[in-house]
Amino acid sequence: MTASTLPLAPATISVAGTGENAESRRSGRPIYADDFARLRAQDPGYFDWLRHVTPAAGCSRPIRLVGERLTADARTGELVGYMNTATMPDGVIYKACGNRRASVCPSCAEVYRRDAYQLIRAGLVGGKGIPATVAGHPAVFATFVAPSFGYVHMRRASKAGKQIPCRPRRHEDLCPHGIDLRCPRIHADGEKILGTPLCLDCYDHDAQVVFNHQAPELWRRTTIAIRRALTRIAREVGVQAGEFRLNFGKVAEMQRRGVVHYHVIVRLDGVSPDCPGAIVPPPSELETLDLMAAIAEAAERTRFTTAAHPRRADGWLIAWGDEGQGRYADLRPVKTSGDGDITDAMVAAYLAKYATKSTEATGHVSGRITGDLVDLYADPEGTHPERLVHAAWSLGCTKEWAGLRHWAHMLGFGGHFLTKSRRYSVTFRILRDARVIWRRTVEHDDQAEDDEETTVVISTLAYSGAGWRNTGDAMLANAAADAARSRAAYAREAMREATTF
Repeated sequence: MTASTLPLAPATISVAGTGENAESRRSGRPIYADDFARLRAQDPGYFDWLRHVTPAAGCSRPIRLVGERLTADARTGELVGYMNTATMPDGVIYKACGNRRASVCPSCAEVYRRDAYQLIRAGLVGGKGIPATVAGHPAVFATFVAPSFGYVHMRRASKAGKQIPCRPRRHEDLCPHGIDLRCPRIHADGEKILGTPLCLDCYDHDAQVVFNHQAPELWRRTTIAIRRALTRIAREVGVQAGEFRLNFGKVAEMQRRGVVHYHVIVRLDGVSPDCPGAIVPPPSELETLDLMAAIAEAAERTRFTTAAHPRRADGWLIAWGDEGQGRYADLRPVKTSGDGDITDAMVAAYLAKYATKSTEATGHVSGRITGDLVDLYADPEGTHPERLVHAAWSLGCTKEWAGLRHWAHMLGFGGHFLTKSRRYSVTFRILRDARVIWRRTVEHDDQAEDDEETTVVISTLAYSGAGWRNTGDAMLANAAADAARSRAAYAREAMREATTF
């Protein structure tokens, strides 16, 4: 069913003065989205409404705020401005939800993705307040591999890059449950079967959700191990521990099988005696290969055992990768010149893409799960995602492990999807504030920054609701936002072509 034919109840909040409920009674049929859009567009205040909702026009579920805002002169205390949402179109202020998940709000997630790209790339080549000299610092793109919890369907490739069968075997390979663990197929990208266990009963769902839950702690211990390993390497070449520091940007990716692994940029910086907070080149004795050796050693050796659980008295061993295969982390140097294995732009785009994703790849998408909702998503005999949710919920039965229930909708993972060290790059807040200042400067003829220095704004805005008043408003707002994006893209392309001549 498309948006233009989606029926809405006649009781839906109406556009002032359009009388759509009366029209519904006259026609004897329900109001549809295109009816609301037509009535809104016929309203004399349509263009005022469109300008009013522009900041949140592309958002799928904008936040509605009500209240008032006072603006006073900071020097005299005189009231110089007053605004009440009651005098505005619809009586509310629309604010974009800001959700980072593309499955929830594609528009806000795209803004987040672009900010993530700028944040990550600034830590590789400079900009946004980061010195351009960081482009010459040793940097490694590391993927910390999650361990195996059972055989799953997957895409495999040979060393030459040719696709090969999933799990070929010459002879029958039966598991204890009588399931043949062979799979001679070459799976296509995007197949739903990818990431699902060959035998659901053999798969260790409990261990996987515990690993997801403990992954942030494993990463914390890994960063300590990297520093210790690099300190030892540095001393061998005559460099002291206080002469360098590590900075990183990290993105968590939820794989199809429902387990997280980390993509990390690790950058090696120096320490300036005159300005400890400055970002300066590291000692010349330390090279990229030294950094890679320290990361590889830390990935292999970092491990710990969790606290005891009623279902596992000796706890679970938490470590990277598969010890049997000897694969713990995939390490590649980052080159900004474009002649290395991977470039700064490739890394930034790759990580920014995963910053807007969550558990969608597994087929499970939900909000916070409560006791009333758990039966909708958890089933010990159900699909792979349902068994993971059940494992998280059942293991979180004790106070010490209650975090598993809190993050059951995330399959046990409760960490942030994008984090960084303090000095790696700028912050999301700096990027958002710069965008706000730019918008206010453009709208108010370059007077916004001067006004902010001499005025004080007191807001008493409160949450009124979320979402558009009706589907017709959503259609018009999103159409306007799409047109604005198209104009901006055309303008960027025109400027790019102009600079080439």
